[in-house]
Amino acid sequence: MELTTNIFILISIAAVLGVGIGIVIQKQKNTKLLDDAETKAKDLLSQAKREGDRIKSEKILQAKERFIELKSEHEKLIFNREKKISETENRLREKENKLSKELNRSKSLTHNLDQKNESLDKKLSKLESKQEALNLLHDSQVEKLETISGLSAAAAKKELVSSLEKKAQSEAMAFAQQSLEEAKLTVEQEAKKIIINTIQRIGTEESIENCVSVFNLDSDDVKGRIIGREGRNIRAIEAATGVEIIVDDTPEAIILSCFDPVRREIARLSLHRLVSDGRIHPARIEEVVNKTTKQIQNEIVEVGKRTVIDLGVHGLNPELIKIVGRMKYRSSYGQNLLQHSREVAKLCGVMASELGLNPKLAKRAGLLHDIGKVPEEETETPHAILGMEWAEKYGEKKEVCNAIGAHHDEIEMTSLFSPIVQVCDAISGARPGARRQVLDSYVQRLKDLENIAYDFNGVNKAYAIQAGRELRVIVESEKVSDDQSAELSFQISQKIQTEMTYPGQVKVTVIRETRAVNVAK
Repeated sequence: MELTTNIFILISIAAVLGVGIGIVIQKQKNTKLLDDAETKAKDLLSQAKREGDRIKSEKILQAKERFIELKSEHEKLIFNREKKISETENRLREKENKLSKELNRSKSLTHNLDQKNESLDKKLSKLESKQEALNLLHDSQVEKLETISGLSAAAAKKELVSSLEKKAQSEAMAFAQQSLEEAKLTVEQEAKKIIINTIQRIGTEESIENCVSVFNLDSDDVKGRIIGREGRNIRAIEAATGVEIIVDDTPEAIILSCFDPVRREIARLSLHRLVSDGRIHPARIEEVVNKTTKQIQNEIVEVGKRTVIDLGVHGLNPELIKIVGRMKYRSSYGQNLLQHSREVAKLCGVMASELGLNPKLAKRAGLLHDIGKVPEEETETPHAILGMEWAEKYGEKKEVCNAIGAHHDEIEMTSLFSPIVQVCDAISGARPGARRQVLDSYVQRLKDLENIAYDFNGVNKAYAIQAGRELRVIVESEKVSDDQSAELSFQISQKIQTEMTYPGQVKVTVIRETRAVNVAK
């Protein structure tokens, strides 16, 4: 037991001693570490100090260099400013010198002007005194003249002005008339106008087309057969032809109504065949209408061929020939379109020959100018533009295409054929009797023409002749002299020119005659 206790004590002492020795060893280690750290810290501090000194010296050098640069720039700026200031001062000195010179010059001019004004005032006072003396002398002379002539100054002035006015008016009219005569003889344009006005009198037969055709029957019994049971025949005819058939109380006649003359002609011929054959039923109606349609199409082509052959127009595209044939069944304002186109073509040929142009090309343009009026389908394009597009499509020349498209001023004219076609189209449509709607305006124009002549004093009778191209005025010989008749003719022509709208020109002829009548008893 005692041994165990001693061993435990020894072990405890040994443990205590070990701990103490460990502590001493650890303290030594820590001391060494502290010394090393202190040494390293001193080295870092010395190194940082050296680096800071180096950076400081570099920054100081940079700052010195920057200062030197700024200083040089500042000196340059100050030098430039001083230079500009000196230049400005020099300019100001020059301006001051100029202004002083100008001021001295203006002072001298002002002095001279003052002297001139004084001299002018003196002269003006002298002129005023002389003017007063002249006025007194003039008044005295006027009084003497009034005493001698027995007229006042106002009356004498009025008489003089009146006589001079009449003389000047007659001389002016004579000069104007003489100028017109010279222009007619010398100016080529006036000659062309005369040619056009001569061509304008050419007329062809008139043809009037309507939207309604009357189909005559042998008896009213045929109406029932045309209508058919429950109206099936008439419905079949209307469906096959596109024409409205009106069956009313009109004896031995039915009415075919359609805006398309081709359809109306097909319906008329089909009804004629059906009535002649006697077999009227839907199947037969359809067969007859198809045959008639083919016949009309062939006839259209034949009409087109005959037209181009008659006019001497060669090399026309077959489609254009067909379109020309279709114009036979189209009317414009009551004027048959084919007859109108033939008339325009003839006029264009005559006018082109007179003007030295190609008459065949002019006829071609005149014949085709209204082809846009016969489209197979409805279109919103103007007929002139549509016709021009067709002509271009089928290989017509540029002059012909432009004449077709420009005859209503919808495009710009680029050749001489275009105004020729436009004028000939107007001539054909405006001549008396060509179109129904023009007849009333034509009659009214003749009345207005005669009424203008009656507005003048001394006119006894007035007659519009030559389709309104000439106005013959008969005057009273007691009221109108020979000189006044020439003046009256000129005045009437001027009033017609300013107040009326008319094609071509109007010739005014004033007739004055003196009759001596005695009776032998």
